[in-house]
Amino acid sequence: MKPELVCPAGTLPALKAAIDAGADCVYIGLPDDTNARNFPGLNFDLASAREGIRYAHAAGRKVFLAINTYAQAAAMERWHRAVDTAADLGVDAVILADPGLMRYAAARHPQLRLHLSVQGSATSAPAINLYARSFGIQRAVLPRVLSIQQVEQVVRDAQVEIEVFGFGSLCVMAEGRCQLSAYTTGHSPNTHGVCSPASAVRWEPRPDGMDARLNGVLIDRFRHDERAGYPTVCKGRFAVGEDTYYAIEEPVSLNTLALLPELMRIGVAAIKIEGRQRSPAYVGQVTRAWRAAIDACARNPARFAPEPSWQQALARVAEGQQVTFGAFERRWR
Repeated sequence: MKPELVCPAGTLPALKAAIDAGADCVYIGLPDDTNARNFPGLNFDLASAREGIRYAHAAGRKVFLAINTYAQAAAMERWHRAVDTAADLGVDAVILADPGLMRYAAARHPQLRLHLSVQGSATSAPAINLYARSFGIQRAVLPRVLSIQQVEQVVRDAQVEIEVFGFGSLCVMAEGRCQLSAYTTGHSPNTHGVCSPASAVRWEPRPDGMDARLNGVLIDRFRHDERAGYPTVCKGRFAVGEDTYYAIEEPVSLNTLALLPELMRIGVAAIKIEGRQRSPAYVGQVTRAWRAAIDACARNPARFAPEPSWQQALARVAEGQQVTFGAFERRWR
């Protein structure tokens, strides 16, 4: 089975870049805390969402709307309104994590296709099937903590389509439920929609470079000749004993391009690219590489090997210009 290529779009230019480069589906968010990429300057108001959906549908492609944070009791109507907006816009699916929102969507908009977000952290077929029976979800996005053998087991036993991440940033926590960020900023990423709120970020020039702080906490110190990354606690450099290094996680991106034949063999329905916070240039570059790879693998999976040009294109936009298979090739259980 040839999997769908699901690509990120934080802006209308990024959406058009993804569609033009060959994405089968694009996922977007509204400009508030109902989605997990709630950065200033990102996301879609009603006008840009309508234009993006029109552009995608004219090309025969799909648009998914991510409403993937957890609704707060004091503002439940905002999350309900987001689901209503998705239905009014005519998106092809809504990506949800909150079971309460799934129940609302299933009851209020039974025609609306529901996908279980990676933020739901469902890692087994019984868990996924419970969502399917209870709310009628038709696809589940797996967390990036499973080996390829475990993914195969889930695909075999789940009653819905399975989507996996193929490229992009990794998270050391349970898919965005970051206690490190919540402790540092006072805001949970799963309720405020971002792990490092822009309001908490400070860049402080130094004679020899730049300091990056998050809510006053020194996260990293960059020299003038270093590329300064956006400050997140998990990818900061910290003093441990007598050494200063990436004590929690090095900047690195997941890249499963070489695993495409295996992912196709086990029946993965879709491969997702992470990066709604990234530029249209990133989206276009990554989408083109993955489009070419998926098409080549579908033509002849037995002889498939990633082209060096694809890997080079992905490596250039990878975090720290490093890539990994992540948990997919994990040996332990």
